[in-house]
Amino acid sequence: MTEATGIVGEFLALKAETDADLLAMQCGDFYEFFDEDAETVADELDLKVSQKSSHGSSYPMAGVPVDDLTPYLTALVERGYRVAVADQHETSDGHERAITRIVTPGTLIETPDDDAQYLAAVVREGDGYGVAAADVTTGQFFVTSVDGEDREGALLTELYKFDPAEVLPGPDVRADEALLDRIRERTTATLTLHAAESFAPGRARHRVREQFGDDTTESVGIDDDEAAIRAAGAVLSYVEETGQGALASVTRLQTYSGSDHVELDATTQRNLELTETMQGDRSGSLFSTIDHTVTSAGGRLLSQWLVRPRQSRRELERRQSGVAALAEAAMAREDLREVLDGAYDLERLASRAASGSADAGDLLRVAETLALLPRSAEVIEGTDRLAESPLAEVVADADRESAADLAAELDEALADDPPSTVTQGGLFRRGYDDELDEIIEQHEAAKEWIETLDQREKGRHGITHLQVDRNKTDGYYIQVGKSEADDVPDEYEAIKTLKNSERFTIPELEEKEREILRLEEQRGELEYELFQNLRERVADRATLLQDVGRALAELDALASLATHAVRNDWTRPELVEGRDLDIRQGRHPVVEQTTSFVPNDLSMDDDRRFLIVTGPNMSGKSTYMRQAALITLLAQIGSFVPAESARVGLVDGIFTRVGALDELAQGRSTFMVEMQELSNILHSATDESLVILDEVGRGTATYDGISIAWAATEYIHNQVRAKTLFATHYHELTGLADHLDRVENVHVAADESDGDVTFLRTVRDGPTDRSYGIHVADLAGVPDPVVDRSRDVLERLREEEAIEAKGSGDGEPVQAVFDLSSGSFQQDGERTAERATADGGAAADESADDSTLDPETEAILDQLRDLDVNETPPVELLAKVQEWQAKLDGDDG
Repeated sequence: MTEATGIVGEFLALKAETDADLLAMQCGDFYEFFDEDAETVADELDLKVSQKSSHGSSYPMAGVPVDDLTPYLTALVERGYRVAVADQHETSDGHERAITRIVTPGTLIETPDDDAQYLAAVVREGDGYGVAAADVTTGQFFVTSVDGEDREGALLTELYKFDPAEVLPGPDVRADEALLDRIRERTTATLTLHAAESFAPGRARHRVREQFGDDTTESVGIDDDEAAIRAAGAVLSYVEETGQGALASVTRLQTYSGSDHVELDATTQRNLELTETMQGDRSGSLFSTIDHTVTSAGGRLLSQWLVRPRQSRRELERRQSGVAALAEAAMAREDLREVLDGAYDLERLASRAASGSADAGDLLRVAETLALLPRSAEVIEGTDRLAESPLAEVVADADRESAADLAAELDEALADDPPSTVTQGGLFRRGYDDELDEIIEQHEAAKEWIETLDQREKGRHGITHLQVDRNKTDGYYIQVGKSEADDVPDEYEAIKTLKNSERFTIPELEEKEREILRLEEQRGELEYELFQNLRERVADRATLLQDVGRALAELDALASLATHAVRNDWTRPELVEGRDLDIRQGRHPVVEQTTSFVPNDLSMDDDRRFLIVTGPNMSGKSTYMRQAALITLLAQIGSFVPAESARVGLVDGIFTRVGALDELAQGRSTFMVEMQELSNILHSATDESLVILDEVGRGTATYDGISIAWAATEYIHNQVRAKTLFATHYHELTGLADHLDRVENVHVAADESDGDVTFLRTVRDGPTDRSYGIHVADLAGVPDPVVDRSRDVLERLREEEAIEAKGSGDGEPVQAVFDLSSGSFQQDGERTAERATADGGAAADESADDSTLDPETEAILDQLRDLDVNETPPVELLAKVQEWQAKLDGDDG
């Protein structure tokens, strides 16, 4: 194909300058895509493709109007594309085009929803990782570093918390394909390879100090944290290079560590369905249940609290006091919510102003929202209960005077209903600028001269059917009816003949038209200049906007928690240091919304730290354990909780192994995932953590499963010492309560009467006596013949169990086994005889001298006696058990 020239050639040349996936190039009133980009955009956005000829060749072309670019960009970026934008600029000899910005998933300012939108960078430094996450739509910027034995798991947990739209892997990370695959699995982020030099320590440190100040790294405590600095510097350089102009809103660097927040790994966040259900729906999650916020910023903050609970008792009690005050002052609470209901998202408006994308309507929304701070303060300070609470501090910490000054300036400057475009005039009120007022007066005078021209001309020349009008083709004109067209004076110059009339112009009208066009151009240019200056002043106050926005968001989030507490009869938990967890009449915060819920008590302390929970399937074991975790979590965001009373010892982490999350698509079996999650818990939990385990070991053979569950219980009890609830069907584990000091049994009760079973949903001390599995199968709709046959088999098993307990008359128990091939039971003697016949008498020979163990078995027993279970990690213990089983079965050859 011949090399393209002209507009297509210019497009292809600009495309070669960028590593963006697509290029949108301005051509007059449209942004055009050519060649393969046009076909891609047409497929993604359902645009019409036309053809553009260039140098004898034809190229696909698709375009969107200039004013409609933003929604199309948003749609493309949401699909993971990085889009370069080339704007057209007029010059003295025509126009030129240049790439002005690159819009990426992590730098999109015009996000369509209320969620935070993070751009993250990850670097490996020594034995740890550095993570930086910036939300360019709000200006929030967080940095941290993770290390430790499970540093990769900790890294993935941090990324899961932020749910970034885009991730920049550092040079060491991008070389680790396995880690990149795990990042792709755990997030929906686009992975972008940013310039390696941006991660260089010296350059990154300089970039951080340039953005936040020379003493930043020291003041926020990361001066020696090379990993965090490298990640932060890379994010800043990437945002700058995209040209979005959002860096002006990034005014504050926040660091955090594991000691600040409760550790919630990705598995726990999914299992507890904090922000979405296991099916990926928002409805039915904890967030959707307790969210009564009236602002987008308030909802975003409440969501952040849920995935990042705090460990600071002081901060949590401060929030609790705010919730309590709002819960008690019902009228004031509703008044405050009514005020906040008019708030716009100041953090995002600050970012739009800083990036230069805010229009006059945005600045009016800034003014309207800033004015809500003093109104909120009036509600709080005018109600004694609120004025004495930490809510007063929330509004006092924001600069009310500066907020009022900026709001007044914007109100005095901008028209009530300004146009959406900022270059056509009509943005400002009269009296804002003297030069602008003079131009407007001259423009109005010229317009008035034209508006009264028809009456003057009728009076001067006696023409009845005469009017003055304007259109895009002819400009201003005088239109005279056909019957009087011959009576017009000589200075009337004909410009168009219509069926029933004639159009004319006169020198004076042409002069006024030129004057009006000149004044309109001057007004547009002056107003745009004035607006840019005003927008820059707003951008310079980005920190003020962010502070006020966060204050209003916190009031909204606290009012939401208070609203939910009042409507659902929640209570304020007592936060204590130590390991107590005492819940009276606790309920599941989500389940109670849709069903008549049976409340339950839960009591844990230093002497009762590990509860083995047994009971039938579908009886409520999982709900009971989850509600314990959710009540703890709610307490550590500062919320009230669904209980009659609650005494909650603060935890440093909540870990769950719940359900069977099958990841066969990633080549990992359910059991492998289960073991990996268990391993993470055993490595990560501490004696200040809360652990929820549901049916650990069920994914493998029974004896293996019991062995794993048994060993894990002992390890958590003896080594980890975390508060733990462990639901199991292995009734053998209930015996651990007799051997381990801090283990107790509880069970979910069921009532059986005349063959019918009722699940009482009540948790009582002690182990359950049976599982009621056949009854559950019946409830689940298993066909009657299968259920009936199951009952027969179960009855025969119970009969044989009774025979075994009674004995054979000579003091020896009679063992019975169920033969799957015949569907009947056989005693050990019968089965041994059959085996002896099949094996040529080998079994009989073995039983003839069963009082003597072979040397290999003796050796295994010796190893077992010498093994210190308390000091052996569970995975190593499991490997030992499997090794001994293989030797006893003769599998070792």
